[in-house]
Amino acid sequence: MFPIVDEEGNILNAATRGECHNGSKLLHPVVHLHLFNPQGELYLQKRPEWKDIQPGKWDTAVGGHIDLGESVEQALIREVREELGIQLQEAPQQIAHYVFESERERELVFVHKTVYDGAIHPSDELDGGRFWPIEEVKASLGKGIFTPNFESEFLKFIG
Repeated sequence: MFPIVDEEGNILNAATRGECHNGSKLLHPVVHLHLFNPQGELYLQKRPEWKDIQPGKWDTAVGGHIDLGESVEQALIREVREELGIQLQEAPQQIAHYVFESERERELVFVHKTVYDGAIHPSDELDGGRFWPIEEVKASLGKGIFTPNFESEFLKFIG
């Protein structure tokens, strides 16, 4: 179950994943993490072809839903561990929150960033990932390589 929230993250109700992604536009919270290495390169995950939303596109290093009863921080720690197989030594910096809306859903996105210097072990949930030099990301914007969420966040908060 996902919490249904207002634009500040206050819980109003709960709904299933299917109810949140079926075009109902029920606002539900998610976490995103932009992960940099010490050289300033940005790690991106590749979404597998079997995903129902944005298959095969490059996306934010970590992105996932906040479960009912879970805090933003708990969800971020869980998603980093599940998706990248790493345990962060310090809490990532929250840099923004905003509402993202697509044809299928509305999400309250809590955006974080951190620097990580260690091995990354992408889960089977992903089709791998790699560090991208910022200039390579900028040169690839608008070419259908990245998810719209990532491009929007990169332009607003990172690039």
